[in-house]
Amino acid sequence: MRQRKHPRPARGPAPSRQASVAELGGFQPPAHQRARPARDVAVGAAPSEFERAAGGLWLYGRHAVLAAIANPRRDLDRLLVVADLADALARAAAGAASQTGVRRPPVEVADRRTIEAVLPEGAVHQGLAALARPLAAVDLEALIAKLADDDRALVVVLDQVTDPRNVGAVLRSAEAFAAAAVIAQDRHAPDESGPLAKAASGALEAVPLVRVVNLARTLRSLKDAGFFCIGLAGEASARLGDLDLGGRTALVLGAEGDGLRRLVRETCDGLARIPIAPGIDSLNLSAAAAIALYECARARALAETAACAPPGC
Repeated sequence: MRQRKHPRPARGPAPSRQASVAELGGFQPPAHQRARPARDVAVGAAPSEFERAAGGLWLYGRHAVLAAIANPRRDLDRLLVVADLADALARAAAGAASQTGVRRPPVEVADRRTIEAVLPEGAVHQGLAALARPLAAVDLEALIAKLADDDRALVVVLDQVTDPRNVGAVLRSAEAFAAAAVIAQDRHAPDESGPLAKAASGALEAVPLVRVVNLARTLRSLKDAGFFCIGLAGEASARLGDLDLGGRTALVLGAEGDGLRRLVRETCDGLARIPIAPGIDSLNLSAAAAIALYECARARALAETAACAPPGC
């Protein structure tokens, strides 16, 4: 397995993030910036021109919708909400507009039947839905360039993971443990969708989902940029926690059942496993990703502590 180079200097503090979902929900803008009053929508209301063009997607659920409102890179066409949440959503939209300069559509009051009619059957929408345009694509080369000065950058690479809820759950864990991006093969990854965004619980707006044509080529590009590419495999001899994960790291995970494909495995710097109890065959993808990301976060914290020299720390 490839050994890391000498440790790089610790990076500086992470930039501050924009207001959280909770902060936006409680924002009270000045009178001249407040959102227009919510308007009622009848069941079966005529779809907008954008909606008829079938170019949008419905996001639903509190975290997914509020995160989309707060994301200046996300274009929204409609905001549907049940009556008892209308004022709070209007305040969130106005607060986001005052912070980002991005205007949001007026809040439309709708009953639950109206909201459910535009969503997948059984969708847990919590009384909120937003018609959104897909996020602009993020280029791999641009991502690598953006991370050039981050000596502890962490990315996740998914090999033919097609379940949108799995991808959403990985995005959620990626945000929780400060991963810079999730990378997936374009032809074998789910499209951006409401179920994916709901599983991501707002993380789709915060963590770039980078689509690439060829994963093996992508791993080589990451290695050239100084990333240690480690694939997760249950049969690997090395344990993930025993590796040096404190530097630039790419975690590579395969689909449940199939695992990593041969060429992807061979392109990784090495393979590692997550130790589990005897008699247990494997972990599901989202659980494995969360554990692996935690291991990386722990290793980065230890590396930063070790690199800190008095009196700076």
